[in-house]
Amino acid sequence: MGMGAGLTNLFADLSPGADSEQSGALLCRAGLRIERIVSTGQSSPAGFWYEQEGGEWVALLRGEARLRFEDEHEARVLKPGDFVDIAARRRHRVEWTHPHEPTVWLAVHYE
Repeated sequence: MGMGAGLTNLFADLSPGADSEQSGALLCRAGLRIERIVSTGQSSPAGFWYEQEGGEWVALLRGEARLRFEDEHEARVLKPGDFVDIAARRRHRVEWTHPHEPTVWLAVHYE
């Protein structure tokens, strides 16, 4: 589901048990994109790693997740209020998100 300019609350329109992850830009400016991501049990496909050209600051607002970095032995358990700054090209993946409760992420992509 794409979220447009009409979204004015980060916890609006959450779909528990959605079949796919929902994401959409909240604000886009030169060198900056802020998006809300809602996961309901989704994770990165087996063997897949994100390796983005820009940096990403991500905060977990609701739910629970495990975020794995290729250069770390253990996945990080994220709970509401936790955040991490992911350097450009640092390989990472979402290992797990809570299957029965929407996991709401706020992601800030920057150059």
